Amino acid sequence: MLTIRRATPADAEGIAAFNEAMARETEAKTLDPATIRAGVRTLLSRPDLGFYLVAGEGDSLVGQLMVTFEWSDWRSGLFWWIQSVYIRPEERRKGIYRRLHVHVREMAQKEGGVCGLRLYVEKENAIAHETYRRMGMRETDYRLFEETWERTR
Repeated sequence: MLTIRRATPADAEGIAAFNEAMARETEAKTLDPATIRAGVRTLLSRPDLGFYLVAGEGDSLVGQLMVTFEWSDWRSGLFWWIQSVYIRPEERRKGIYRRLHVHVREMAQKEGGVCGLRLYVEKENAIAHETYRRMGMRETDYRLFEETWERTR
């Protein structure tokens, strides 16, 4: 039976492995294992930054998503950003992402002070676009720009 729950530190290795698989699959990127594990552990220990939800069957993780927060002064509320979505390939098309998304939506509505959900998706990922549309999300007029740099330790 599938369960959805907040991740705990015991899930860190599985989450990191999912993030590595997602980067390879969606962007053909290889993540630095030490960096991704440090990033996962940090989020798990800092609820002010966000949280992970995991979907599992027994002791086995089959999917995940991460939520981070963005303050909107226009709305005087928080957007919850859905990120790091990953479902094991053999478990896809079984409604697991739908269950994770509905769970996040219900959490946000119950929390109060949350004004909406947002996410970004690869431009060419048509399957994901359709999935998010079916969940009631719509494409916005915004484009994403970023400036990145390597962190020094």
